[in-house]
Amino acid sequence: MSAETRHRKPLQLACEQRESGPALGRRRFLGAGLAGGALLAAGATGCATGGAGGPDARKLTGSPGATVGGKVTIWSWDVAAKAMQRLGKAFEQAHPGSTVEVVDIGYDNAYDKITVGLGAGSGLPDVLTVEGSRIPSYIGNFPNALVDLSSRAEGLKSQYAEAAWRTVTDAKGRVLALPWDSGPCALFYRRDHFHQAGIDPATLTTWDDYLTAGTTLKNATGRKLLILDSKQDSLFAQLLQQQGQSWFVDGKVAIATPAAERALTLLKQLVDRDLVDFENGWDGLVSGTHDGKAATTPTAAWWDGTLTADMADLSGKFGVVPLPAFTAGGPRTSNSGGSTLCIPAQSGNPETAWAFLSFLLADKANQASMMQHEGLFPAFLPALDDPYFQQPSPYYGGQPAMKLFADLARTIPTVERTADDSKAGDIVTTAVNQVLHNGADPGTVLRSAARQIATATGRATVTP
Repeated sequence: MSAETRHRKPLQLACEQRESGPALGRRRFLGAGLAGGALLAAGATGCATGGAGGPDARKLTGSPGATVGGKVTIWSWDVAAKAMQRLGKAFEQAHPGSTVEVVDIGYDNAYDKITVGLGAGSGLPDVLTVEGSRIPSYIGNFPNALVDLSSRAEGLKSQYAEAAWRTVTDAKGRVLALPWDSGPCALFYRRDHFHQAGIDPATLTTWDDYLTAGTTLKNATGRKLLILDSKQDSLFAQLLQQQGQSWFVDGKVAIATPAAERALTLLKQLVDRDLVDFENGWDGLVSGTHDGKAATTPTAAWWDGTLTADMADLSGKFGVVPLPAFTAGGPRTSNSGGSTLCIPAQSGNPETAWAFLSFLLADKANQASMMQHEGLFPAFLPALDDPYFQQPSPYYGGQPAMKLFADLARTIPTVERTADDSKAGDIVTTAVNQVLHNGADPGTVLRSAARQIATATGRATVTP
């Protein structure tokens, strides 16, 4: 992935694929465990000590107009690192005497390094990149190891979608990171395949419509409806968030719920009707899409970067519509991907670190710039008004595709994140595979998964 090719896999996706295949295998952005069992270590250390930040979280003490200067070091990777290296130069010009050093630490061992540093209270930079699915685990397991940004950040709350803001706050309402990019979801579709089958994509208003269209399309073209990862499904969590739920609700295990059963039943119906092409990891998804093995991809805005970079020869053949809803008039988007920036309590220059965070993430022009140059879809809502998002795209037959995503980003359903998301996600992945590959009953496996999660986390379960 590079800025030059604008191959816009989201940070998390681009990383998790390295764990399961040549390029990376698609996680669950809400399910994959931290590298090398690091999250388990985080839970053991964080719960025992509360993190290495002292009895209370460190707070920013200077005034909002405090002098900014000195050096800040940042850990990141891939296009995120490139974006900060580029805009770091602008920050230095705006703040003479300041220096921004961005270290691309790669992804493979990033979370091991972060976890060890948080537990030890030393060895970390001034700013950390942490994916949106990961930050709640760190907040929960190391509650005082990150700088409390509330005094400066609270006024920004209304300028971020509620779903993104919730990932960076704890149960006490403290703001411990700032959202960076997000992953609003929609349905990418092949115009030529739909035309051949005589299907109007605008009629796919519910998932039942989608199922019916899939059978029509398969009969007319011989093509499947979508591609799923053969080892680690990523669509279940997306379908669950579309219904306003994740693994937990009010702190309780919420896997054996009507929403979860609806989502998993939909996936089973797709498989039972032979509308799914199973491929291995990211490479399989990309090559299968390019070869026309499936006519749709329900995923996030960052998929645009992969299409335009790796499938330029298919320009004009794709379109985008909102996700089908579970019920008529229901939510028609979800989220997949996204990241945050936070300041470790051990930072030697937290005031300048905060100045850089706000410069990068709470500035309309800079956020829009990172979308245009690095493909990082803004979590900062004012940036979505930038003219860039209104432009018709030749790749989508003149459709202003990013405008659709900008509109959907404001309505992403908010869900609960906890320190136990990773443990739950691993169990859910196994349950989903039992349904997709062994034909198991969705309700039965979800109830079993709920019991396993409750045992692993010590949490009660939601009563359906």
